[in-house]
Amino acid sequence: MTSNSLRHIAIIMDGNNRWAKERGMSGISGHKEGAERIRDIMTACQDLGIEVLTLFAFSSENWKRPRKEVDALMSLFQWYLKQEAKELQKKGVRLRVVGNRSRFTPSLQKAITEAEKRTRDGKTTLVIAADYGGRWDIAQAAQRLAEQVKAGELDSADIDEHLLHEQTSLAGLPDPDLLIRTGGEVRISNFLLWQCAYAELYFSRALWPDFDAAELKAAADDFHRRQRRFGRTGDQVAREEKGASPSSSSTGEVRHA
Repeated sequence: MTSNSLRHIAIIMDGNNRWAKERGMSGISGHKEGAERIRDIMTACQDLGIEVLTLFAFSSENWKRPRKEVDALMSLFQWYLKQEAKELQKKGVRLRVVGNRSRFTPSLQKAITEAEKRTRDGKTTLVIAADYGGRWDIAQAAQRLAEQVKAGELDSADIDEHLLHEQTSLAGLPDPDLLIRTGGEVRISNFLLWQCAYAELYFSRALWPDFDAAELKAAADDFHRRQRRFGRTGDQVAREEKGASPSSSSTGEVRHA
């Protein structure tokens, strides 16, 4: 496996409200269109051989939005789970929802559990981050380790990056190789802070409802043109990977589509 293997793509789906506003539509109409786009991008990922797709659907900070919008988003999320579980199962996709579920209604929590159970045998993984925050994720992992230390199950001196990683939301999955944000904003908004330490960043101006398979392919192609060093020099990477071109290196650059 080369350093440019693309196994896991994470996407911050941004731009639904702006997309709807440009068309004189309600914000929830934009979110509905965005939900439809998930199906297309999941299929595109499978066509590209991507093993894991993680989508930022609702952040822990999004509770601050107008109550009407939050309620509509929760209803849309529950509708999506019920409508798409069968289709995901048919396409061999395993659904995994990460985040703090305690603030969701009992009916939404039940829909999540049922959708995950129904799709548990899928080979490709779709992760939906809902009521999720990167800082929350790290704090939760630290708390779990602290509980193990308190119970005498773990010596604090043995805690390292590997043990902490095993307690995070994406434990058992490869770290994201490519983090995409749509909508033209250039920030990661508290998303997968631990897991994206070495992810390549790609910022697309396309609003999420307009982000299609061609846009995803452009991001993947850009990823494959980069040289990922992971602390090594460009010459080292070039020697280790046949056919690598050091002159094409762009690690660390922030790109716009």
